[in-house]
Amino acid sequence: MPIYEYECRDCGHHVEKLQRMNAAPLTECPGCHHSALQRMVSAPGFRLAGSGWYETDFKTSGKHNLASDSGASATGKGSD
Repeated sequence: MPIYEYECRDCGHHVEKLQRMNAAPLTECPGCHHSALQRMVSAPGFRLAGSGWYETDFKTSGKHNLASDSGASATGKGSD
């Protein structure tokens, strides 16, 4: 479940709430009790970056560093 951030338009109170993706957005501010909460757009708490799999994902195959081996051909930027 994602953590959503809300900010009150009236008093500026900031709230983080763990909610299901299909849950209705919160509207009532816990600070001033007005219906002025607005969901904010924010970055996730983690980021998937890199060019491929970790080499520890393929312990039994005997291959190592698969991301750098196939990265050039997968992106089409290999030497021509």
